[in-house]
Amino acid sequence: MSSNTNGVLPGDEVRSTNEQRRVALATTVGTAIEWYDFFLYASAAGLVFNKLFFAGLGAQAATVVSFLTVGLSFLFRPFGAFLAGYFGDKFGRRVVLMVTLMGMGTATAVIGLLPTYASIGVAAPILLILLRVLQGISAGGEWGGAVLMAVEHAPDHKRGWYGCSPQIGVPLGLLLASGMLALMSLIAPGDAFLDWGWRIPFLVSVVLIGLGYFIRRGVDESPVFKEIAERKEQNSNPIGSLLKKNGMLVFLAALVFAGNNAVGYMTTGGWIQKYASNPEGPVGLTRDTVLLAVTGSAASWLVFTLLSGKVSDLIGRKKTYILGFLLQLGGVFTLFPLVNQGSGISLFFGLALLTIGTGFTYGPQAAMYAEIFPASVRFSGVSISYAIGAILGGAFAPTIAESLVDATGGTQAVTYYLVFMTVVGLLATIALRDKTNVPLGPLHEEEQRERPFVWSTA
Repeated sequence: MSSNTNGVLPGDEVRSTNEQRRVALATTVGTAIEWYDFFLYASAAGLVFNKLFFAGLGAQAATVVSFLTVGLSFLFRPFGAFLAGYFGDKFGRRVVLMVTLMGMGTATAVIGLLPTYASIGVAAPILLILLRVLQGISAGGEWGGAVLMAVEHAPDHKRGWYGCSPQIGVPLGLLLASGMLALMSLIAPGDAFLDWGWRIPFLVSVVLIGLGYFIRRGVDESPVFKEIAERKEQNSNPIGSLLKKNGMLVFLAALVFAGNNAVGYMTTGGWIQKYASNPEGPVGLTRDTVLLAVTGSAASWLVFTLLSGKVSDLIGRKKTYILGFLLQLGGVFTLFPLVNQGSGISLFFGLALLTIGTGFTYGPQAAMYAEIFPASVRFSGVSISYAIGAILGGAFAPTIAESLVDATGGTQAVTYYLVFMTVVGLLATIALRDKTNVPLGPLHEEEQRERPFVWSTA
C-alpha cells in the first residue's frame, strides 16, 4: 500500500489548510495554558512562596528552598514522560494531551486555594510541594504529545513552521503568567498582593483549562499514529526499544535541550525576577518593573521562536540550531552588564537580547525531535529526551545561579555557568545528523534509524 512521504495513507494525504490550522491552534493554546500554570509557580517562587510557605526557614534559606521546589518538579518530569511515551506510542497522542492538560490545571487551581505557613504550619509547604510534583508529571507528558500532533499533521516542507505551534506556547505561557502577576501587582499593591492578589492568577487556570479542553477535543488523532494503528504495528514495549536501539540519540537530544533550557530558565525559572527585585541587591527594581520587563521579553521570545521555525524549513534544523547557540552565547555575555545597570529598560534589553538565541534554539526543536526518532518509539523518544534535558538544564539552574551569587558576591560565575551550558548544547547539536524532511511514517523506519548521529555539520 502506498503512502506519502509523511507515511500517511492516500486518503489522508489531502489534509485541508483549515485542519492544519485547527491542530496548530489546539497545540498552541493547550501548551500555552500548560506552561502558564508551570511558569506561574516558578515566577511566584521568588516573589511569594519564599515569604508565605517557607517563612519558618529564614529569608535566605526560604528563597533557596523555594527555588529548589521549582527544580523538584523536573525530577518527576521523566516519570510523566515515560508514562506519556508508553501510552502515546500504544494508544495515541490525543488522549495523553487531554489527561496532562487536566492534571496541570487542577494542580495550579488548588495551589491558589492553599493555606499558608502562618495558617497550618509545615503542612502548607508539604501540600505545595505535592502539587508541584503533579505539575512536573503533567509537564513531562504534555510536550511530546503536542509536538507530535503538530509535526505529524504538518506538510513535509513546513514542519518547522507548524512545529512552532507548541513551541510558542511556552513564551505565550510566560507572557501570560508574568502579565497576570504584573496586573495583580498593580491591582493589589504592597501587602495586598501577598495577602490575596497572588492567588487570582492561579485560580484563573480553571477558566483557561476549560478553554483548552474545548479546543483540543475537536482535533483528530495524528495521521502517522492512525497509520500505525491501522497496520497494527504499535510497539508493545516502546520504551525498551527506544533505550536499546536509540540510547545515545536520547542522550544527545537531551543535551541539545539542556543548552537552551539552562539559559532560558534564568527567566522562566523565576531567578532573574528575584535577583532584579531584591531591595538589598545591586539592581533593586520594583516588582512591577521587573514583571513588566519579563513580560516584554516573553513577547520577544515568541517572535524569535516563530521566526526560527520558518528559518529551519529553509536552511535545515541543524544549521538553525548552530546559529541559535552562537546568538545565545552573545546574549549570555550581554545579559548581566545590562541587567546590573539597574533600570527597567536595561533589564528588558538584556532579557530581549537573550531571547534571540533562546528562540532560535527552541523553535525548531519540535520538528528536529520528531525527525530524529523512528515512528514506533517517537512519542517515547521526544518526551524522554525533553524531560532529561530539562533536568540537566533548567531544573536547578535558578538554585545554581542563586548559590553562585551567594558564594562569589557577583554574577560573573553565573555567566560562566551559562556559557558552559550553551557550549554543551552546541557540541551536542554538531554531533546530531540533520534529518530535515525525513519521511515520518512507519513505512520508513529503517531510513529514520539510519546513522542516528554523525560528527559533521552535513
